[in-house]
Amino acid sequence: MAAIYLVRHGQASFGAENYDKLSELGCRQATVAGEYFRDNTIHFDAVYSGDLSRQRETARLAIARQPSAVPHHIDPRFNEIQNDEQLRYLMPEVIKRNPAVKALVDKGLSASKDYQKVIDAVFNYWVSPECDDSRIQSWAEFSGSARQAVADVMREQGSGKTIGIFTSGGTLATIVAQVLGLGGEQTYQLYEPVFNCSVTQLFYSGAKISLSRFNDCSYLQVLGEQRGENLLTYR
Repeated sequence: MAAIYLVRHGQASFGAENYDKLSELGCRQATVAGEYFRDNTIHFDAVYSGDLSRQRETARLAIARQPSAVPHHIDPRFNEIQNDEQLRYLMPEVIKRNPAVKALVDKGLSASKDYQKVIDAVFNYWVSPECDDSRIQSWAEFSGSARQAVADVMREQGSGKTIGIFTSGGTLATIVAQVLGLGGEQTYQLYEPVFNCSVTQLFYSGAKISLSRFNDCSYLQVLGEQRGENLLTYR
């Protein structure tokens, strides 16, 4: 049975001028992820990531701990959902529909929790039938691209392989929702709780794919406690 390990990137730099880079803790999480894979004899035949810096760097740090060199393929179809673009174009309509979101926006979005609440509202509008804004990538296009990317990995790598895909929370949630046969309206429920550097495992055979485990961060908790570190973060 072939396996795909979906790994969310390490903690990025929320609030910094450049969000798309790993924080110091994010680098540490990625390194520990690599140690976890190595020590549990999870040896990758190939890894994939989007072209975002936080995704590529997480993959690089993790596979540096592998016993031998691992091919690293860059595929922008594994990039994150374009949250900033959605906020820019869709938030005005969401504010009209949702006074609670307007209050958060008026207060400012410096707090991570407030930002995430707005992302929640905008995301669920984006995936709804009411959203039809030609200025942004549609949910149908994004989710279809993610589905095809995974299918291409399965086809290209074939049977008996162990594959890593280093991606982001929204893309990971979209892929898992598709494996479970869920639609866009259920996807955010899988998006919000995803920990940095959590591991989601899929099994595949031919074109069939199934979920084995989701958002597993137990290794970060155990290794962090052993080493006196707090390695668990959502954002």
